[in-house]
Amino acid sequence: MRYGRGSDVLSELNFSLAQGSFHFVTGPSGAGKSSLLKLIYLAAKPSKGLVHLFGQDTSQAPANARPSLRRRIGVVFQDLVLLEHLSAFDNTALPLRIAGRKPNDYRTDVAELLTWVGLGSRMHDMPATLSGGERQRLAIARAVVNRPEILLADEPTGNVDHEMAVRIFRLFVELNRLGTTVLIATHDQDLIARSGRAVLHLDKGRISRRAPSSPAAAMPAP
Repeated sequence: MRYGRGSDVLSELNFSLAQGSFHFVTGPSGAGKSSLLKLIYLAAKPSKGLVHLFGQDTSQAPANARPSLRRRIGVVFQDLVLLEHLSAFDNTALPLRIAGRKPNDYRTDVAELLTWVGLGSRMHDMPATLSGGERQRLAIARAVVNRPEILLADEPTGNVDHEMAVRIFRLFVELNRLGTTVLIATHDQDLIARSGRAVLHLDKGRISRRAPSSPAAAMPAP
């Protein structure tokens, strides 16, 4: 993958993630972590090569099929991309509304999820009134509310304290137990070391795998 006429940001990548797996992707700044996530959630196409999702080559998918593919993927963006004119509750519920669910069907689920991420008392507030950490937690709630088949998270614990980072990680673990494939891009080496999860390491646009850490060092499951 390259941008414009620049050099390759990612090159010679060839890997697969098993359905229901949980991986971290790490590497120095500029290694291509965010670009890799963009390829997976169909925000970009590879300059060469193929990306297969859900049993199909996404480069061959017609334009009108891409929105339905994206709805199967939850994304926590590094820049959050919240809708400022919607409350915390409505931001979280948006994927469910797009999927055609009625408010009476999801009101309780959304409220419980916002309470889990520490926003139960702020669910009717607008994003502009939330702190950076609260906005981060809101973006995470929106990404996981519809139990996506794939969850991609770009530095999801970057603006929260350690206690909330552990809580968010446990939410991801629970989603993974329910069958969601999880891929988290992070610089948080402590979280990685304690998680007991496999790591994809990016450096200079290329990828290598690292085995999970010892289960004895792993973070407790929820």
